[in-house]
Order: sequence, then structure tokens, then C-alpha cells
Amino acid sequence: MKKNIIVVLIINFSVITVAHAQQQLNQHQNSFSKSSVSGSLNGKVIDAQTGVALAEANVFIHDINIGAKTENDGSYKTASVPGGTYLVEVSFVGYKSVSENININGATTHDFKLEENYTEASEVVVTGVSKATQIKRNPVPVISVGHDYLMSNLSTNAIDAIAKLPGIRGVTTGPNVSKPFIRGLGFNRILTLYDGVRQEGQQWGDEHGIEVDQYSIQKVEVIKGPASLSYGSDALAGVVNLIPVQAAPEGKIIGDIVADYQTNNKYLGGSSMLSGTRNGFEWMGRISHKQATNYTDKVDGRVFGTSFNETDANAVIGVHRKWGFSTLNFVLFDDQQEIPDGSRDSATRKFTRQITEDDTLREIVSNEDLKSYKIENLHQRVQHYRLFWNNSFFLNNGSRITANIGYQRSIRREFSHPVLFTIPGLYLQLNSYSYDIKYYPKEIKNWSVTTGITGMYQDNDVTHGTEFVIPSYHQFDFGPFALIKRTFGKIDIAGGIRYDIRSFKNFQLYSNSNPVTGFDQVVTGADTVGATKVFPNYSKTFSGMSGSAGFTYNANDNFSFKANVARGFRAPNISEISANGVHPGTNIYQLGNQNFKPEFSLQEDIGFVYTAKHVSASISLFNNDIQNFIYNQKLVNPDGTDLILVPGNQTFQFQAAKAHLYGGEAVLDIHPIKELHFENSFSVVYGDNKGVPGKTLNPDARYLPFIPPAHGLSEIRFDVNSKTGHFINGFIKAQVEYYAPQNRAYLEFGTETPTPGYTLFNAGIGGTFTNKNKKSVLSLYIMGNNLFDVAYQDHLNRLKYFVWQTASGYTVPSPNGGFGIYNMGRNISLKIDVPLNFNSK
Repeated sequence: MKKNIIVVLIINFSVITVAHAQQQLNQHQNSFSKSSVSGSLNGKVIDAQTGVALAEANVFIHDINIGAKTENDGSYKTASVPGGTYLVEVSFVGYKSVSENININGATTHDFKLEENYTEASEVVVTGVSKATQIKRNPVPVISVGHDYLMSNLSTNAIDAIAKLPGIRGVTTGPNVSKPFIRGLGFNRILTLYDGVRQEGQQWGDEHGIEVDQYSIQKVEVIKGPASLSYGSDALAGVVNLIPVQAAPEGKIIGDIVADYQTNNKYLGGSSMLSGTRNGFEWMGRISHKQATNYTDKVDGRVFGTSFNETDANAVIGVHRKWGFSTLNFVLFDDQQEIPDGSRDSATRKFTRQITEDDTLREIVSNEDLKSYKIENLHQRVQHYRLFWNNSFFLNNGSRITANIGYQRSIRREFSHPVLFTIPGLYLQLNSYSYDIKYYPKEIKNWSVTTGITGMYQDNDVTHGTEFVIPSYHQFDFGPFALIKRTFGKIDIAGGIRYDIRSFKNFQLYSNSNPVTGFDQVVTGADTVGATKVFPNYSKTFSGMSGSAGFTYNANDNFSFKANVARGFRAPNISEISANGVHPGTNIYQLGNQNFKPEFSLQEDIGFVYTAKHVSASISLFNNDIQNFIYNQKLVNPDGTDLILVPGNQTFQFQAAKAHLYGGEAVLDIHPIKELHFENSFSVVYGDNKGVPGKTLNPDARYLPFIPPAHGLSEIRFDVNSKTGHFINGFIKAQVEYYAPQNRAYLEFGTETPTPGYTLFNAGIGGTFTNKNKKSVLSLYIMGNNLFDVAYQDHLNRLKYFVWQTASGYTVPSPNGGFGIYNMGRNISLKIDVPLNFNSK
């Protein structure tokens, strides 16, 4: 009864506030041109010491997505800006970024003076906050990296690009399939956003990657923990916001052409983009492609089944006016992805391919096929289409409404039949309709408030394949929330509350054998008589409260202290509840559990940050207790042997227990001179399985699965800039990555195995060449990972468990006595980036 009252109150509060905002919008929409105060921001950006103008500096207002670039004399001017107070960020390579709150009322002039940068400055973030906020003033643990970081580090997908950051890791199934992990938690506990819109594909699959073009990403913001109340269920462990390149400044046409080659798997990648803005009308188009053959390591040689071929495109049109802005975005993702199965020939130890349906006889893969870009008949094809409409309306009283509507269609086909290879085994078609409506009242005495409603409707159709691991289902999400932020001198406080409802219904499914192909097919009506009932009808509504509260104390310009406590909520996903079948590409027969309750977490964070001219340091610690933690466990027979329901596949079933995770990250950057950077980070997370009350916990099950080992990274970098020549933003760097042994594995029934530690050495060199007018004409990067070609298995590498086995099913050891597939060996990359910059006429 109490819960129902709370739900009604919160829903009524959010509906009333949004309705009130809509009423104001209706009352004033015809009078914007008469009474809305608008203007622009203009001025100069100069060197604080010398007064020299800084050309091509970036001036950006995040809350309204308007930016400008400085001219040769350092001057800039934005497009039309609705009147109000905004956090304006100014950045220029080699200088400390500046962010200031500026009141824009008519034509407003403001100059910025930038200081040469010794230590990295606190950036501005927009994810999970009521308005754009400096990281150092945000009590929520968050990390941000920009375009320079993404370009100067070697990766093959958008998630791998951030997997070295402290507290962030990736679960991988080959070089092009990676899912983010934050502080030991991943899968459906992390919500991935693209430009603030939730990414919806088949996230329940371990080997299902994130359907995003890595070349389109300009910036990544990561929230560590459940403090992101704007997004609801699936953000229990945090949020990864992949922010694409923003539109060109007013009066400009900008773009780039990127070419990328990597030696290990003969990776070929390229992307081209062009964007323009004139008189408030903006447009952008990008097309990208990448392909690779099988990667190699010194134990396995070329790993059969790791090729991929991906094509991406996106387009944006929009308009900025004094009433706000509106943009329409279309994104296409099309990936053909092979997944290895680990099968070898017992005599030669060479990889084999499946050539018959019963898989009793295999063919050895030739060296030519291992080196070929051709995608095998047995592969996955993922097509993802995204259309979203972002709107922001400014009201006369200084308040604002944003309304973001999205549609996504995910088509996943997993081809698992070697003879009739055009018939997909798993065939999933997911349609997602999302909405995100927020109301930002005018600030009163520096109180910043946001109320809103976000949610989603989904339908997933699984009936057109021959293998059924999950049923077809409908899902409806609804969540009202409120956020608040206030600054009291040196203290910033922030918090919020949210209530989520997820209504879930899956549909019964009957199957029998198709008389022509022999494969299973869905049957309905009278044909269900005598057929196999794979899934029953099932419906359930999950609900829960989440919230956070925290503060930051900025003692002075050098030192700050943060503390935050947050409660998270996550409803079980379709696989955890209803799975019942073989999942192609995983070697697993998966079983769900319909008795699950939602997960609830309680996480406490504290952090210390110190920044001076020659040194910066930070420590972030967390403690996280989770109720009803859902994890996957291998099943065994009473005699201890593996329970095999389908030959060639291990049987797993989801379980639930109490869990405790704790750990933290430490960062120390030393800059004895401006050009020299010695950057160090260390992160560790421990995950303990607390079991179920009343049941004795097997000692082999005392740790949680998929907990990354302690990770350290040290990088020494020397920056090079020619004062008189034509080379800027140059660097040469060497990097050492250390991964400790992970002996705290979930050992029960052989679900996991310990992983030895290892150390990798990486290096890189790069920079930008300019013309006589000091304009950038080409950036060149040469980078190498694992330069000593170390043979290693990452603890979060799923291929570690794709054991060497013969066609008859016998497991055989690798040449070094181990099992499973190893990570990629030495890889060297050559990347060229040609910027485009024109005045629009």
C-alpha cells in the first residue's frame, strides 16, 4: 500500500510538472519572436601570458549544442543563442581548458585567456546531470575522454577505445565484439547511450557487441555507479555515453577523412564526414567502413572465425533558432561478424570448420582462408537502424523543455547451418520506441532542478529462425524522476529520485521439425498438437525506487573532496528470465529462471582530487552491496560431470544471490616540465558472492564471476610543438600495462578458471602538420600494442573458454599446455586524419 502511494505521488508530480511546462509552451509558442530574449556570444581567445591570438580554439555551449571556432585573430562569434546563463567551455590543444558561467542577454562580449597546460584540466560533462557541469564540481564519479585521446590510442571498436581507463574494462569475443564493464559489473547493468539516446539491441547476449561506429565518436563520458537517474533500469552499474561529432560552427563547413591500417589482422578502416551550418540550419553526413581478416597470436597462429566486415553511416539535419533547436538523426550499422568455436584437428592442431549439420566430420582451414577477408558462411549479421529526434524549447520565463523521441530497429541473424547456410539459426527482430521528456525550470537562487519522464516500448520477434534461445516478447518501461543541484560557495550538492516500472510479457512458442529442411520451425494453431512447447506464456511487472545524494567540497583551486551515496534498480532481462536453448556462437545451452526479483544496489563513493601546476592526483573509493544479484552458473550431473543437454554445448543457468563489490581507482600525473607527462593509474575491484540466506555457500563459489584483475597503467609522453615550423600537437609515448593474476574466480563446477597475470608494452608517435597559415592539413599516428608479442589471456576474454577440441568432442591442450584461445598478439597501426575546414558562402 505504501509503495503504491509513493508511485502515484511521483507519477502525479512528474505529469503535473511536464503538463505545466507544456501549458507554458502552448501559451507562449506564438510570442517567441516578440518577447524571447536572444543574442549571441562573441569575443577573443588569447594566450594569457603573451596575449597572442589562438586560432582554431573551440568555444562550446553544451546545454544548447552551439559552438564556434576562433579565426586567425582569435575572434569568435556564436549563432543565435536564447537568453540565459550557460556554462561555456573553451579548449585549445596544449592549453588548460576554461569553463565559465556566462549570462547571455543580447549581443554579449566575453574574452577568454588560456594558460599553457601542465596538468589536464577538469572537463565539462552532460551525462546524468541537470545541466552541463564541471567534473570537479560533480559529486558523482565520472570520467571523460575526448577526440585526441581516442585518435592517439589503438583500438578496433568504440568500447576497446576506453577499456584502459581506470575502473573501465571490456568483455571481448574477438577484436570487434566488446561490451563495457564498470567496476566489475557489465552486460545489462550498464546502459550505453549514443548522443544521450539509449542504445537498444540484443544486449542480453554475451557476444553481442555495441552497434556504434567508432569513427563517429568525438567524446566519451562514463558514470561509475547507479547515480544516473535520468535513464532508469539497466544503468545500475553506470552509463557510457558515446557522443558523436557536433555540428559545424555557424558559417563553417568542417569534416575529416580518416584512413586506418593495422598489421595484426590486416585491418582496413576508413571514414569521411562533412558538416555545415549556415543561418542556424545545420547538416552532417558520415560514412565509415572497416574490415579485417583473422587475428594472430603466437600460440594459436591465426584464429579462425575472427574476421569481420562493418559498414556504418549517419546523417543529421537540424535548425537552431532563438526558441531553441531541433535535430533529426539517422544512423545505420551493418556488421558481418565471425565467431570462433575453438575446434582443432587432433593431429596437426590446425583450426577446423564445420561442414555437416551433425558435425561428425570437419575440414581443416587452409592458410589462404585464414588470411582471407571473405566472411565464412557461418557468421553473425547485425543490422541496426536508429532514428531519433532531439528538441529543446526555451520558454519566456527562462525555463526550458527537451523532448527526445527515438526509434531503433535491430535485426540479428546468426547463421549456424553449414549446408543450408542462407537459413539463419537465430533470427531476432527488435523494435524499440523510446521517449525522454525533461522540464528545466528557471533557476531560483541558484537552485537547478530537472523533472522528467523517460521510458520505452519494445517488441522482439524470434519466430523466423530455426533455433530459439529466447521467446518473443513485449516490454514497456516508464520512469518519472527529479534531479536537483545547488552551489553554496565552495560546496556543491546534487541528488535526485526516480521510480521505475517495467511491464514484461513473453509469448508461448511451439516448434516441430520442418519436413523439407529438417530444422525446427515455429508452428501455431492446430499444428501445435504434438509439437514441442519451447516457451510458455509469462508476464511480470517489476518496479523499484532509485536515488542518489552527494556533495563536493572545493577547498581551494587545488583540492576537492567528493562523497555520494546511490541506490540502483535493474529488472531482469529476457535471457535471465526465459532463456531455454542453444545460443549460437557461445557453445552454451542457456536456461533462465522465472522466479527472479529485481536487483537493487546501494553504493557509497568518496573521492579526493589534488591539482597543481606540476602534479595532479586523485583517489576514488567505492563500496557496493547488491540484492538479488543475477549471474550465470554451469550445471553438472550428480556425479560432478558436465550436464550436457545438447552435444558440443555446456549447460548454464542463471542464479541469484547477494553480492558485495568494493575497490577503487588511483591516478597520479607528474609534469616536471610542460612537455613531459608521466601518467599513472591503478584500479582494483573485489567481488564477493554472499550466497543465499539459509544455504551453505560452497568455498569454490565465494567470488563473483567476471571480476577483472587489478590493473595498472604507466605512460611517459613527450609533447613536441614547432614554434617556427609546421608541426604541432606532436607526441612520442611509451606505455606499460600491468594485469595482476586473477585467482579470485568463480570456480564452482568449473564455471571460471583463474587467469595468470601479464604485462604489455605499447608505444606511439604522432602529430599534426600545418600549412603556412598555421592551419591543420594532416594528422599522422603510428601506434603499437603488445610490442613484445606476449601470449596472454585476458580474464574477461570469452574466447579463453572456447577450448581446443576435436570433431569427436575430445579436449586437447594448446602447444603451451593451456586451453582456450589467446588474445591478439603484436599489432601496429598507421592512422591518417585529414581535417576539412571551409567558410560557408
